Amino acid sequence: LSPGDTSVLAGLYGPAEAKLSKELPDRAALEVLLRPKVGLPGVLERSREQQLRQTCEAVVLGVLHPRTAITLVLQVLSDAGSLLSCCLNAACMALLDAGLPLCSLFCGVTCALGADSTITLDPTVRQEQEARAVLTFAIDSRERKVLMATTKGSCSVEEMQQCLAAAQRAADTIFQFYRDSLRRRYSK
Repeated sequence: LSPGDTSVLAGLYGPAEAKLSKELPDRAALEVLLRPKVGLPGVLERSREQQLRQTCEAVVLGVLHPRTAITLVLQVLSDAGSLLSCCLNAACMALLDAGLPLCSLFCGVTCALGADSTITLDPTVRQEQEARAVLTFAIDSRERKVLMATTKGSCSVEEMQQCLAAAQRAADTIFQFYRDSLRRRYSK
């Protein structure tokens, strides 16, 4: 998936037989691996893996595949800003493409809050560096609920609510992109 100049390649493997140490008797074990463009994964990648895994677990109906393993691998191809939201969107598209049962879709939206309280959606790396705060939300498709939120920097509660409202409005465009992509893929 590639919004702007940020690109992430997603691959999903499973449900497959789980190793005995990772097997869960009541649901599928979901593992998310985030690979940086160069080098080995660090603390930031591990943190993002956990956020991505928890978001995916909230929508995947893993109880339909007990004692199995699902592995989602995300490879960063280029990072020009809004990387976490790009990873969230790529993860959702991979889950859809694999045909895993989901209770709803989700999308990621990143907002940058400027010094003058302006909100920039899908900011570039430069806009993220200059911003007073950068907020990323994972939004559910059914009720537009927040599945995950992360912030870097400081903002007031009112500013966070404004960013969330902007992200929920932007989510409609992303969900329409999902529908259009699936329609093109399966209409052939």
